Amino acid sequence: MAESRNPRRDGGKPAGRGAGGGAGRGGKPAGQGGRDQRGSGTPRRDGKPTDRRDGKATDRRDGKATDRRDGKPTDRRDGKPASARRDGKPQTPRRDGKPYEARRDRRQEEGDRTAAQRIYDGPPIPDDVSAKDLDKHARQALQALPEKLADKVARHLVMAGLLMVEDPETAHLHALAARARATRTGLVREACGETAYACGKWAEALSEFRAARRMTGGYIYAPMMADCERALKRPDKAIAYDTTEIRSQLDDAGQIELSIVVAGARRDQGQYEAAVRLLETEPLHTKGRGDWVPRLRYAYADSLLAAGRKEEAIEWFHRTVAVDGNKQTDAEERLAELDPRPQD
Repeated sequence: MAESRNPRRDGGKPAGRGAGGGAGRGGKPAGQGGRDQRGSGTPRRDGKPTDRRDGKATDRRDGKATDRRDGKPTDRRDGKPASARRDGKPQTPRRDGKPYEARRDRRQEEGDRTAAQRIYDGPPIPDDVSAKDLDKHARQALQALPEKLADKVARHLVMAGLLMVEDPETAHLHALAARARATRTGLVREACGETAYACGKWAEALSEFRAARRMTGGYIYAPMMADCERALKRPDKAIAYDTTEIRSQLDDAGQIELSIVVAGARRDQGQYEAAVRLLETEPLHTKGRGDWVPRLRYAYADSLLAAGRKEEAIEWFHRTVAVDGNKQTDAEERLAELDPRPQD
């Protein structure tokens, strides 16, 4: 808000009046012997006549007083020149003594506060949602907060987790409400990053993951951060996450997810064979049923196809369909395009 010069509440003393209400310097009345010297006598040291009761000279033709030290006239009660503003325009005082620009700034601030309040309040939370529904380790991350605050943050995080898949936008609003209350908590920033990622808000998600990394020192979300870089058309930065240091902090599933993202970034750069070789270092033939299995096989099939190895790609799209009971990928549609023969 622009700084304002506030006049006194009483409007300032009228120009040319001393503290004694008509007394000159030293508290003595203007003129000799305290008599009214209007139009007579030369009581001032410079010998100039005065026709004012306070003994000040009228050097201007219009008779207005030159009360300021620089001799410039003033027509303001507080003795300041009319062009007190930087732009030289007269500054009309308001009743509260603030310039009109301050009123506009205040309205803007009120609007900002209203928007911030909506984020802070967040979406409603059902009464049956409890902080105890949050994972035990997650609750431990909130122990530094006051009890009531931690309870509210935890309930918002529970709602964010419940709505992540079916309503990611509302889930993100819950995460933002938690962040408004505990912005310096790594767990909360991770939740904001996850929900923003689910909404496709890549830049916001990346910013939140970076904040969480600074607070926790971990790279658990490195695959998602790399994927955000790829979505932002920065494949070189996505590939930069594939380091020994980062991989050492990821579990097996995390390393596989990182390989999937980096292989995609390699394809973005036209390095199709490099993408194939990277994915071949992962357990493509596993008999497990982890969520990463169909994604790994799909990425491998896609890389084979990009490398011009169509028959092998068709085989691995079939292998993807065999383990993709939850329809995480569009492997069936890709097969229909590549191999129109009836499927068993």
